[in-house]
Amino acid sequence: MLRPLLVVVVLLLAGSSTTACFVEPIEQTPGSESVDPTAHLRNGPQTAELPERDVRPVADDPTPSLPTTVNSVRYGEVTVRDTGRIIAVDINGTLGSIVFSLGLGSRVVGRDTSTAFPAAARLPVVTNRGHSLDAEAVLALDPSVLLVDENTVPAAAVDQIRDSGVTVVAFPGTRSLRSNDALIRSVAGALGVPRPGEQLVSRTDAEVAAAQRRVPSPSGDPTMAFVYIRGRNLILLAGPGSGADDLITSLGGRDAGAEADLTGAFTAISAEAMIKADPNVIMVMTQGADTVGGLDGVLSLPGIAETDAGRNGRVVQMDETKILAFGPDVGEVIGSLAGAIYT
Repeated sequence: MLRPLLVVVVLLLAGSSTTACFVEPIEQTPGSESVDPTAHLRNGPQTAELPERDVRPVADDPTPSLPTTVNSVRYGEVTVRDTGRIIAVDINGTLGSIVFSLGLGSRVVGRDTSTAFPAAARLPVVTNRGHSLDAEAVLALDPSVLLVDENTVPAAAVDQIRDSGVTVVAFPGTRSLRSNDALIRSVAGALGVPRPGEQLVSRTDAEVAAAQRRVPSPSGDPTMAFVYIRGRNLILLAGPGSGADDLITSLGGRDAGAEADLTGAFTAISAEAMIKADPNVIMVMTQGADTVGGLDGVLSLPGIAETDAGRNGRVVQMDETKILAFGPDVGEVIGSLAGAIYT
């Protein structure tokens, strides 16, 4: 599922938001600064896979308690009266994953391109390959409620759907550990299923805690870089507010983007700047790696090849629909990445 280059860059930059961790960072014991940052790291390229490809509902088609009133970040207070036909759309696929995980998958009538897990795969797609919402495709499915986030584009399409009489609820675009529980609760509350929402929060938090126990303590604080790739001419280093910085902290690492004093979520950098950042581990999206010939192609890219990660083959890939989605699967994402990064 490859995306048009310019559209993706714009959406990534537009969708960035400040992040932090809702659990404490991995605690380092006194003197951990003297630990070799590469002591626990695997050498060689790795693919991080989730143990389950499909969603895991916490309830079986729960009955919503309606109507509900929710604060939509785009439209103020919104009343949801009917959840019989749901469409959930955002660039990360997070909203769709939450809806299915709440047990409401049987009510979903359309999906975005990132909501690609097996339970949703046969649903009609209402976004294009660049993640822009198609208003006509949405209206053709006659939804009773449309869930979007504040960064869903084009805004005119969202307004058109709302003006047609469809209830539209816009949620924050932040994707981070700190905001994760609140997002799950907000979606569950809007859809009238707060109890499954609490069950999903509890399960997700427990899985995050279990995943972080897979990180060595002290980890040695290895420097990790999240690199966004779409061909050899589009290489971006993630920095503050990308979501990747939050993920790296949860993995016991230091964010290379922050170490390089980046101020943007995703920044194009030179080979020289990558060499100077000198990450010990590089994380990429599988689909991005495929555009340069896979993991071996990533390791041959100028700048990356000359880093500590490049010299030791420490590049880890994960599917783009999972790695920065957060939501109900974030614990499994952290656990899988920890297993791929550390021995």
